Amino acid sequence: MTQPAPLTALPDAPIPPGGGAEWFEGDGGARLRAALFRPEGRPRGSVILSTGRTEAIEKYFEVVRDLQQRGFVVLVNEWRGQGLSHRDLPNRRKGHARGLDPFMADYRALLVAFEARLPKPWIAVGHSMGGCLTLAALARGQAARFSGAVLCAPMLGLRLPRFARVLLAFRMLTGAAGDWAQPPGDPAAEPFEGNVLTHDPVRYKRGKDLVKANPDLVLSSPTWGWLDFAVRATDWLARRENLAGVAPPVIIVSAALDRLVSNTAQATVASLLPQGRLVTVEGAEHEILMETDPLRGQFWTHFDALADQVAPKDQV
Repeated sequence: MTQPAPLTALPDAPIPPGGGAEWFEGDGGARLRAALFRPEGRPRGSVILSTGRTEAIEKYFEVVRDLQQRGFVVLVNEWRGQGLSHRDLPNRRKGHARGLDPFMADYRALLVAFEARLPKPWIAVGHSMGGCLTLAALARGQAARFSGAVLCAPMLGLRLPRFARVLLAFRMLTGAAGDWAQPPGDPAAEPFEGNVLTHDPVRYKRGKDLVKANPDLVLSSPTWGWLDFAVRATDWLARRENLAGVAPPVIIVSAALDRLVSNTAQATVASLLPQGRLVTVEGAEHEILMETDPLRGQFWTHFDALADQVAPKDQV
């Protein structure tokens, strides 16, 4: 069962036509938000789109429209701990996680809740943390349901100082999982100059305008618990035996100038996947889908190649 959920629109980022947001029940009864949008005409398949850390459904309205224009039903997955979905700590601004398993159970619940409205074939798309969790879900039994995946700057390894793992282990042992791992800031006030996400000032401002319009969407720095989850999840995905069952083709789109996640780890995982392929967007920062038109266009070139392979337009 799902129920209608709210969405926040901006003058330059209206809610896409053909659908809206819904609440569904995740692991442990958590109330989670997702959004389903249909294209005009008969769909050629479905895209399950998973957001990155700190991101809400609304940030992807432009991407949803891009996919609708390509003929796809689009299901946007907003993970627990961000957006309007359930958050594990009383302080909503703390980016927290309690390991990989709740995310995996939530993803299974998402597919169960919406599968009747998702025509096949299915393509998975995930950005950053969403790319990590999407790949983990495929590796943990969901791969047979998908015809392919395109992972955008996926979090498959973190750029951490050498001492960070020792400090992380200490903080987890001393019961500090829910404490800030770094000083929190005000995400809505971060300037465009010097940002490590995108070269596009318009899309950057749109993201800031969104959290100003709805402060409940704000998420700040991670906790030690989130870092522990991220390290354990990326370590698990770095082992060939854990990826052996991911049979569909997976394209990893790497941002050449990425300063948040490891490009080396992305290359390693691509080499371990049965049908993995690494492509690099030269000149792109971490948020490729929020980059300038020429840079994000390179992502769409690779997505279209996979889509034409697994969901040909002439079969619609």
